[in-house]
Amino acid sequence: MFRTPRRRLLLTTIAIVVLIVCVVAATESRNSLNSKLPWREAMIRVLGSPNPSPSLGEEAQTFDRLIGSWDADFGFPQPDGTVRHKKGELHFGWVMDGHAVQDLWIGYPTGEQKERTIGTTFRFFDTKLKQWRIVFINPQYNYVVTTQGGREGDRIVLRGLDSDGLPIRWTFSEITTQSFHWQGEKSHDGGNTWVLEEDHHMKRRAGYP
Repeated sequence: MFRTPRRRLLLTTIAIVVLIVCVVAATESRNSLNSKLPWREAMIRVLGSPNPSPSLGEEAQTFDRLIGSWDADFGFPQPDGTVRHKKGELHFGWVMDGHAVQDLWIGYPTGEQKERTIGTTFRFFDTKLKQWRIVFINPQYNYVVTTQGGREGDRIVLRGLDSDGLPIRWTFSEITTQSFHWQGEKSHDGGNTWVLEEDHHMKRRAGYP
């Protein structure tokens, strides 16, 4: 007459132990997953900086006014006088303890292009040259180009050579807290004349300072 209660007690104990083991296993599995996510994101989280380095002084204002997120209307003038438009977005932020600015130029997919395009620019102020040095990379097109320059009046002008060796000139103008204008030009005669290849207008994304 004592075996049945004992068996019930034993089965109940086993069931509780199994339940505890399952809960512990599930918790460990979830913790293991969560521990992997920060590890994968560690570099990105450490890369960003909220403010420019004090060592930059007044030069920080060259690009600090562009920090944030922007909606973009990318324009590409065509030989026949028309302009091909494409929508996208830009994101600017300080990186590496505020010693440099990095951005992302993102073009949305179109009818003929199924995936978005994305390029990034790394910008830092060269204290020896007293100019901003720029490296732009677009891995999808195996494209890398460098320019340098800085503020010229109320504009930012950057000059360099394109991947084909021809001179290029990139200009930020009409810069306000809510918008700016970007133009990319190329010269085929050593800088005597310039052809407008890209003509982009940016507006600060709603909800962002």
